[in-house]
Amino acid sequence: MKSSQKQIFIFCVALMTMLHSYGQEATPPNIIFLMTDDQRWDNLGCYGKPEFNTPNIDKLASSAVVFDKAYQAVAICMPSRVTMITGRFNSNHKVGFVAPTDYTLSQNDFNNGYPAILKRAGYRTGFIGKVGFTVTKEAQRPSMPKEQFYKRNMETVFDFFAGSQEHDRNGVVIWPENDEGLQEIYRKERINSGRTLRTGAAMLRFIETQPKNQPFCLSVSFYAVKHDRDKDMYMPHHEQFKNMEMSVPDNWVEGGNDELPVVVKENARGVRLHKQRSSTSELQQKLVRRFATQGYSVDDQVGLLMAKLKEKGILDNTIIIYTSDNGRFQGSHGLFDKCLLYEESVKAPLIVYDGRVPETERGFRENALVSSVDIAPTILSLAGITAPKSMQGRDFSKLLNKTQEMSQWRNAVFMEDLFIEELFHQRYNENIDEINQDLINANRSYRSRGIRTDRYKYFVYYEHNPIIEELYDVENDPLEQNNLANNDEYTIVLQQLRKQTEKMYLETLH
Repeated sequence: MKSSQKQIFIFCVALMTMLHSYGQEATPPNIIFLMTDDQRWDNLGCYGKPEFNTPNIDKLASSAVVFDKAYQAVAICMPSRVTMITGRFNSNHKVGFVAPTDYTLSQNDFNNGYPAILKRAGYRTGFIGKVGFTVTKEAQRPSMPKEQFYKRNMETVFDFFAGSQEHDRNGVVIWPENDEGLQEIYRKERINSGRTLRTGAAMLRFIETQPKNQPFCLSVSFYAVKHDRDKDMYMPHHEQFKNMEMSVPDNWVEGGNDELPVVVKENARGVRLHKQRSSTSELQQKLVRRFATQGYSVDDQVGLLMAKLKEKGILDNTIIIYTSDNGRFQGSHGLFDKCLLYEESVKAPLIVYDGRVPETERGFRENALVSSVDIAPTILSLAGITAPKSMQGRDFSKLLNKTQEMSQWRNAVFMEDLFIEELFHQRYNENIDEINQDLINANRSYRSRGIRTDRYKYFVYYEHNPIIEELYDVENDPLEQNNLANNDEYTIVLQQLRKQTEKMYLETLH
């Protein structure tokens, strides 16, 4: 071969190699977003609680990035879900349970969420499970209309849908209607296999019907682990837990907790529910065993999902994100429920698996502060799409491959709680804004906002007069037992965090 011919040959080989490599890099990844309902961050083996028996999630975590400081921007289902879809804070999107942030999500805002953007980019999109919020043509109040029109308001975004508002016992809206496999999964006469197994079956059906050569984004919102009655659980999975002694957090409180702020003790739903559900050792053990049962059922579906992806030969181009919409106290702090800004409520499990990453580079824990508001922009970034300006979260994809310049990363995450039980019970009242103002004037509001830094947690009940503040050195007091807000040694820290909280709150409004 002549020298000139050899040079041309080498050039052509190099060009073909480059184009082949480029084509591989340009192939959009499949994205699966798995979210549980009310699953506390530490109710998983990979977060230090092996008695919960989550082998498939633990295996996934061993080959993934596990975040140890992931936080909910808001810790209650409706606004949390909207935050993760839109990448916007609760005070910005205003979708929640109670006035004045009790709006539905407009179609325009829904169309600026990650599923709609991926759909426009050529992805096949699917949603399965609990929706938990309402989309309407324009944002309207109240946020919980008594009728849902999922197909009319969501069909342009989702190609595949099997969802309902709170649970699937009363029926699930399904499309495409001609998918006989999907219809069979939710057939009313079918033997009740439990909501989690039905959700898992629909998830596998989506994968089975996925066309080749098209990327997909599947959002799966499990109904578990919320509502732990027998009819909501797959009872055969309860056998392994029914006599198990579950670990009890050191901040579990038998009976009532006198250390809580009076406005919380007198008004928050979690205090009343604790008395009913977790205030004795017997009640607490029964409750946690049932949450563990449901967590195991979810874990079982994760195992089936991984097997299906391998069977289809697509696992190596699939990203899986696992999280929850909020935590649950389970008796910690003398509380049940969620919402309030203690760790058990706002700290989130977050596991991100990327099948494209070489096995030798997978599997590590990340200590950077991330927020649920970051989910949407990160999903878009992983798909090679720039997030719209409406999204307020930060893309954490560089944390996944260790290329993030940490001096440029955030030093705090913002969180808020805008839920008040008294207003929730009157949400359909035409005078709800007046009722809300009367409640504030009567000093019964426990709305709060705050921040979490690497070391500290600060939050303030800002509508109470005078304001009530809580400050914890979470690094040295992870169970938040020692409120330092009135400790003179922490005056400067308190002032700094108070100022930063207000600054970050104002930023959410724009």
